[in-house]
Amino acid sequence: MEKVTEIFGSMVFDDLTMKASLSAETYIKLKKTIDEGAPLDLSVANAVAEAMKDWAIEKGATHFTHWFQPLTGVTAEKHDSFITPSTDGRVVMEFSGKELIKGEPDASSFPSGGIRATFEARGYTAWDPTSYAFVKGKTLYIPTAFCSYGGEALDKKTPLLRSMEVLNRQALRILRLFGNTDAKYVRTSVGAEQEYFLIDRKLYGKRKDLVFTGRTLFGSMPPKGQEMDDHYFGVINSRVAAYMEDLDNELWKLGIFAKTKHNEVAPAQHELAPIYTSTNIATDHNQLMMDVMQKVAERHDLVCLLHEKPFEGVNGSGKHNNWSISTDTGVNLLSPGDTPYENAQFLIFLCAVIKAVDDYQDLLRIAVASAGNDCRLGANEAPPAVVSMFLGDELTAIMDAIIDEKDYNASEKQIMKLGVDVLPKFPKDNTDRNRTSPFAYTGNKFEFRMLGSANSIACTNIMLNSAVAESLRIYADRLEKAEDFEEALHSLIRKTFKDHRRIIFNGNGYDDEWIKEAESRGLLNYRTTPDALPHLLDEKNVKMLTNLGVFSEIELQSRCEILLDNYNKTVLIEARTMTDMVNKQILPAVERFLAELSGTVNSKRQFNPDLECRYESRLIEKLSATADEIDSLNLELEQITAEGATYSDIIERAYYIRDHILPKMKELRTFCDEAEMMTAERFWPIPNYGYLLFLV
Repeated sequence: MEKVTEIFGSMVFDDLTMKASLSAETYIKLKKTIDEGAPLDLSVANAVAEAMKDWAIEKGATHFTHWFQPLTGVTAEKHDSFITPSTDGRVVMEFSGKELIKGEPDASSFPSGGIRATFEARGYTAWDPTSYAFVKGKTLYIPTAFCSYGGEALDKKTPLLRSMEVLNRQALRILRLFGNTDAKYVRTSVGAEQEYFLIDRKLYGKRKDLVFTGRTLFGSMPPKGQEMDDHYFGVINSRVAAYMEDLDNELWKLGIFAKTKHNEVAPAQHELAPIYTSTNIATDHNQLMMDVMQKVAERHDLVCLLHEKPFEGVNGSGKHNNWSISTDTGVNLLSPGDTPYENAQFLIFLCAVIKAVDDYQDLLRIAVASAGNDCRLGANEAPPAVVSMFLGDELTAIMDAIIDEKDYNASEKQIMKLGVDVLPKFPKDNTDRNRTSPFAYTGNKFEFRMLGSANSIACTNIMLNSAVAESLRIYADRLEKAEDFEEALHSLIRKTFKDHRRIIFNGNGYDDEWIKEAESRGLLNYRTTPDALPHLLDEKNVKMLTNLGVFSEIELQSRCEILLDNYNKTVLIEARTMTDMVNKQILPAVERFLAELSGTVNSKRQFNPDLECRYESRLIEKLSATADEIDSLNLELEQITAEGATYSDIIERAYYIRDHILPKMKELRTFCDEAEMMTAERFWPIPNYGYLLFLV
């Protein structure tokens, strides 16, 4: 078996490869572009393209593609070969700087939210040199941004890069006030923990709901679910272990820092966590990771489910966005050090995050809004729809001391004693971990836990970077004008803690009492996607995001429309899938079983006409009544689904879906699941939860 150190990054045109492939002058110019955002001239692009092509061909590549992240929620790619006709009728392999820098995919069928008419097909992809190219299969993948003919962003990468740039500018202003002239740039880093389910491919193919929607729309719970907690961190079975080993190798080849793997809470559920890297690269890596996870699953006759709630009755899957801020000199600006009370630089950056989360809690909620995540948020498996922050005892005590203008007596670092002499003693962290908090401080970073497993992490980090940049901008404007910096700094920190104390909650986020308390504090509770998304266009949000240059107003309007349209289409597809399965599978199966039961009764009574056949008669009566109810509800769902599709106003349609279609789907499912419990297993037309969850 190949060594990890040898295969890691072997399919990536990374820094070491560039340094070895390019002239010293070209490499220095390219690094200046990557690290400092300097303009890239065509001569450098030509040299990089030539080296990149030669390297890719050595790896077996015959094609290249500009790999981008449109607003569909998945990645996109168009493959072109390196071949160019030669004068002798044969071909040569060429790739120019112009082809590297710019591509021109047909943009007409990608969501634009009204930015462009359907017949306006021109769109551009632009090379992102800050994210390394890689070879996958026989294609060189070039990470790119995607924009319209008019220059509007049609993707998730462009605003993400903008948000990183604006946070860098504002953070450097603060650092300069503290006398830091060494740092050249400030970057946010992310590690995105990815949860997922694995099920057998043959069983998957027998369920239309999984094939068309990514989740089960019907299914009663088996006798055992996750109540024993025996799957969590349990022994990984051999089939899953083989998949995970294969997955690690593929990810390592692509330079993805796959680090931790384990069984999650629900049966058939697992998690993969990477090491942190810069936000832009982490976003690309997470999109690539999801793709590779599904591809590798095929080799093992498995299907990787990334839907936020593929199974009712067991935990859904999330994606934890671990976010921090660091300088190019290696200083983590969210690390408190040994004496956080005296670490003013740490406190001002902490304040910036607290203020950002409180002021723009709606944007963080919007960043994770989707039909799939609505199935998960608020259950006792994921944070509620209310955004709050966990700081832990020490930082909360420091905050309270500053608000009350009292001295803070820092206790010595406690030593964890486990009561067994042979076990090591070690210092306790300055905070526990709160697994119920949407936004928890975990030592030198914040863990945002509201993302669904299928979400792109770009949206969350765009909003988080932008909101924190806005806080830092406000702070820098005030502090740069202050006559007494120390006094102004203390006043600013105290005012932030006092004004935004409401967003701090260290208790159980799963408790219903917290939701009541949160609303009394004035925190927002947008329970569903239609509740949340229209607030993207609230005046304060538009003003902040446009003033910082992260979005234009038309880009925000288009995104609001696209996200609502995605929600509407997703639920309508689910509703139509339900009615199709009821008409073609569930009701016919129930009728076949009822026919057999009736035949059994008739057969028994041939020998004894007075036989009551209590079991069969009771079951026939109950199941027949359930079938009639299913038929009635299914007809109603068909009618309201058709009506919902007629709404021309996208927000009104979303409200109609939320208030009428989803409740009817839930009601129909309840009766179908009851029918499953009464119908003999050999008649039930789709694999049940027991097989799906436990036969991997």
